[in-house]
Amino acid sequence: MTPDRLVPFQSLCNFRDLGGYATADGRTTRWRTLYRADSLGRLSGEADRRRFAELGIGTVIDLRYPWEIAAAGRLPATDGVTWLNLSIEHRTYDQSQIDPDLDPWRYLADRYAEVAADGTAELRRAVETIAAADAPVVFHCASGKDRTGLLAALVLALLDVPVETIAADFALTELATRALRERWLAEHPGRELRWPGYGRAPATIIRLFLADLAAAHGSVHEYAATRLQLDDGVLAALRARLLMSS
Repeated sequence: MTPDRLVPFQSLCNFRDLGGYATADGRTTRWRTLYRADSLGRLSGEADRRRFAELGIGTVIDLRYPWEIAAAGRLPATDGVTWLNLSIEHRTYDQSQIDPDLDPWRYLADRYAEVAADGTAELRRAVETIAAADAPVVFHCASGKDRTGLLAALVLALLDVPVETIAADFALTELATRALRERWLAEHPGRELRWPGYGRAPATIIRLFLADLAAAHGSVHEYAATRLQLDDGVLAALRARLLMSS
């Protein structure tokens, strides 16, 4: 039986399995091995903690700024789980206040390009950590959309998952858009949510980002080799860890 891609939690709204995606060479990404999520600092309640424990996760990669973690919390202390903070974004911006007159998808793709340029050390360590893990891994940011979406796209591209599949995975966050907007409004009483696209994750964003990365570096693989300085051994380990024959 095929596992569910969307992993339900009462306290989280965007926890997903990255298994089951076909690659260009006819293989498939492994189920129950790599997950993406919104902030695990929100994980609460006995049922949700039990559900998380059942996944057997051994490593959590938190992609947020340290100040975000200080303000909003991190994964509650969990036996047997290694927690890493790899803040891949180095230039802050407030999505709630994006100018409604801008092309929002081009704007976000440009912010992703900044992350790819600035966060090379953290992105490299994230990929190395995933490749070397001996238990399931989950990575997350605040909403599980932008920084999380970028790392998911990068890993899937290095596994040779087609761009349209990567874009479709990215767009699954649209299922959580309503919850993300309601969360922001509840946590910011009296503030205006200026950008009407807040919480949106159309496939266009990740298509633009991946096309820009390929145009700048020749391919995502070349970006990984030249900017992230990932060697062939790490990429081989990543493929061995995350791929199975279809």
